[in-house]
Amino acid sequence: MDTVHFVIDKPERWDSSFDPEMTDADVSRLMEIRPFSEMDAGKFSKRTPLRGILKNDARIRRFKNGEIIVRAGDYGSSAFLVLSGHARVVLNPGLPASLLGRRKSQRKGLFEIVAQLWTNPRDPEVRTAAELEQDSGVKVGLKQRGVFLQDVPRILDEHKTATMSPGDFFGEIAALSRSARTATIFAVGDETELLEVRWQGLRDLLRFDDHLRHHIDRIYRERTLATHLREIPIFKRLNDEQLKRVIEQTQFGTYGDYDWSGDYKRLAKEGTRSPEKETTIAQEGDYPNGVVLIRSGFARLSEKFGHGHRTLNYLSAGCEFGLREIAHNWRQRADSVPFQQTLRVIGYTHVIVVPTPVMEEVVLPTVPEHELPLRFTSEELAGAEQSDTRRKLDAGAKIGPELMEFMTENRFFNGTSTMVIDMERCTRCDDCVRACATTNEGNPRFLRHGHTSGRIMVANSCMHCADPVCLIGCPTGAIHRGQSGGEVVVNQATCIGCSICSNNCPYDAIRMVEIREEDGAFMVDKDMKPIVKATKCDLCSDQIGGPACERSCPHGALKRMDMNNLDAFARWLNR
Repeated sequence: MDTVHFVIDKPERWDSSFDPEMTDADVSRLMEIRPFSEMDAGKFSKRTPLRGILKNDARIRRFKNGEIIVRAGDYGSSAFLVLSGHARVVLNPGLPASLLGRRKSQRKGLFEIVAQLWTNPRDPEVRTAAELEQDSGVKVGLKQRGVFLQDVPRILDEHKTATMSPGDFFGEIAALSRSARTATIFAVGDETELLEVRWQGLRDLLRFDDHLRHHIDRIYRERTLATHLREIPIFKRLNDEQLKRVIEQTQFGTYGDYDWSGDYKRLAKEGTRSPEKETTIAQEGDYPNGVVLIRSGFARLSEKFGHGHRTLNYLSAGCEFGLREIAHNWRQRADSVPFQQTLRVIGYTHVIVVPTPVMEEVVLPTVPEHELPLRFTSEELAGAEQSDTRRKLDAGAKIGPELMEFMTENRFFNGTSTMVIDMERCTRCDDCVRACATTNEGNPRFLRHGHTSGRIMVANSCMHCADPVCLIGCPTGAIHRGQSGGEVVVNQATCIGCSICSNNCPYDAIRMVEIREEDGAFMVDKDMKPIVKATKCDLCSDQIGGPACERSCPHGALKRMDMNNLDAFARWLNR
């Protein structure tokens, strides 16, 4: 019979403050600074008051001249407000990696990897006191030595930069979209003081204050939209004046729920995950009123088929919708066409809409004819769904309509490292499960079962999503993206066992487990209840060679796939 004798306090919300040294005086000072001075504290809940958010989810940081605040490519989970001094943001093409002080992630050595065969604990889910007291991979201490740029004047001379002054807000897009930082920002002068707000606090601020939400949209329009548009081929020939006109007319749209996994699970349980249940951004047959650019999230591209719809593709950040119709109508006004497909929200989607008039007056005249989308043929307009042109254009045709529908209905396109198993090659030897257990102290982090379509199974393993909704709602930030590789990992020290991440995960890839001491006894809290922690695949981030499950399969039946790369998926299917 298992015994228990190790008692620890169970962490609660704000037990692990972002900065334990934040004082009430610091909070009072912040309350006098915009945008906090313009917020109505009465709109915030009693459980998460405005002053409480600033004290527990924010910290004041001071940077020296040349010290890097955020680096392009790092995955950020916090936003910054300049309180005093100045910072510089490096514009494209950015700084070389050699100047950014990047360090390689710590991996186990060859002997440590081999030693796992005999040093793993005998009991499941063992944790040491050191693991629960601190984890250097997550929380950055205020006194941690930063990364400094050498010869700042030379960098300012050789690279294009923009100045950020007191009152400027940055980093919010990466924090809210759970994406990589798009630029490097460093301090100028020794008196640069910033407020850093972790994303849980930023989420609550946006929930209770519309002013900050409008403020962030305005900042995006002023600071980031121009860069975003410049990266899209159709806009690259615009001069500054033309680009300004486009930015002034551009509209922002947000569809769906930030925490979309709850509705997804409910619909899946009811068996009603059809396109008709999803919010429509643009409808087939409607007038093309603008080009839709996906800013973040995903959308389903479908067309009418019989009495319903069939999925053609899914669009992710950086994709556009409606350009072909608008370009066709601009060139052939006497033969105009409506939207030829329907665009629907999948989960939570940010879009940018460039209205048709500004496209026709400003953008399209700058684009050479050979770079414009193909005109619609009479065959397409007559509804010949199996035309050669349509077949070539539909990315979904690469893997077949049934599998395309399967991937979209289950939202597997969200995965950047989805575990796909070819059941015709799989012999059920379970070498993949044993390899996973060996690299995780005897605890396998996936189950060899899941949804299937034909010979393909998508296993219940963390897919390290492009939009990891498991991060939503974590009160302490224990589940987070790794700073370099972007893999989703759990900090065992700050996980409070609330199960929010497990409940949010649409793919049943996170398990809640009762943890033990090294002698096998269960750990309990002061009420003698078992201590529970979230566990999941970490993509073998500390192992040489990558995921052990894939490397151990003797028949090549298992593959970790980026489901947004349909070409690679099709090649693997048709080996």
